[in-house]
Amino acid sequence: MNAHAFTSDVAFTPTVKAIQARKGSRQSYARVEERGGLQADITPDLAAFIEMQTSVFLSTANGDGQPYIQHRGGPAGFLKVLDERTIGFADFAGNRQFITQGNLADNPRAFLFLIDYAHRQRIKIWGSARVVEGDAELMARLMPRDYKARPEQVILFTVAAWDANCPQHIPQRFEAADVAAALAERDRRIEQLEQEIVRLREVSKVGARE
Repeated sequence: MNAHAFTSDVAFTPTVKAIQARKGSRQSYARVEERGGLQADITPDLAAFIEMQTSVFLSTANGDGQPYIQHRGGPAGFLKVLDERTIGFADFAGNRQFITQGNLADNPRAFLFLIDYAHRQRIKIWGSARVVEGDAELMARLMPRDYKARPEQVILFTVAAWDANCPQHIPQRFEAADVAAALAERDRRIEQLEQEIVRLREVSKVGARE
């Protein structure tokens, strides 16, 4: 990837900066640049966020610049932080169009978008990616245990910069498994309370007879 004066230059091109200046936000983003730009290293907090996600959007573009976004999902932990600049995951067999792999062969630049609806958090990650085929050891390291999917290859993503967005306009949604667990806990508590009511009624009856 091209060298930038600031990590944020991966997103803030001269054209973007000109628009920021025209619309009044350039000064605030200039202060970001004064601090060195966006973060590049994966912090412990970011690593924890990444590895609890069950869904991610991977954006690539072909040699002509045509963008493409592909969803990837799996159990929490299917995205793994391998070091302070690398994220890896097993790429499961799908419709076999191989658009992402073809795009990366022509243009390694890539982008990850992670959103946690329950906590209304989103993370944007710029970088580059590559497909790794035939590495059984790496695949074993990245394949989620007991997950019913057929791994086809590995995708390794190298982080150039990342940023966290504010929660504005993110609708709050919850994972079906989390909702089911909450409802099960509610039902368990209701059953306990109903049993306690029955017990107290029995105690009350005994007291009335004495």
